[in-house]
Amino acid sequence: MKEGETGLEKEKVILDEAAIRRALTRIAHEILERNKGIDHCILVGIKTRGAYLAQRLAERIHHIEGKTMPIGELDITLYRDDLTEKHEHPQVKETDVPDITGKKVILVDDVLYTGRTVRAAMDALIDRGRPQMIQLAVLVDRGHRELPIRPDYVGKNVPTSRTELVSVCLSEVDQGEDRVSITNR
Repeated sequence: MKEGETGLEKEKVILDEAAIRRALTRIAHEILERNKGIDHCILVGIKTRGAYLAQRLAERIHHIEGKTMPIGELDITLYRDDLTEKHEHPQVKETDVPDITGKKVILVDDVLYTGRTVRAAMDALIDRGRPQMIQLAVLVDRGHRELPIRPDYVGKNVPTSRTELVSVCLSEVDQGEDRVSITNR
């Protein structure tokens, strides 16, 4: 077998470390342009990888603007519509979100697929306050929406089939490696 192959699965890397870095830098510029800076804006990452991507976006925005942007981390476990299907005993992680009332919240996630995770995240946010606006930033948009949700900022659009799996690896949680890959299930 060749590297990246396991049985009948073949992994194809679609974003390497440099491509992820460029995509996040572009998204940071787009956020600044669309919002005319970062006044009254908050980045909120969906646990787990969305939280790390939000942190990286905040670092890029600070580098570009010289200003610090508030960041939050959101656990959506109890808001999922498939909670009972996925886990008998779900593990709830800590949520740490600053006051969002009247703010522009940029929700950050790694992969947008059906839209159900984003719907759960919006429910969780609205339980915490009434934002002026919610925007969505994703590293990868793979299509196949089941809900009417569209991202405002996209690192890469990747047409996929439902039989494919998109995996995001980030150095903070995945053995020190940054990459996005597709495998057949």
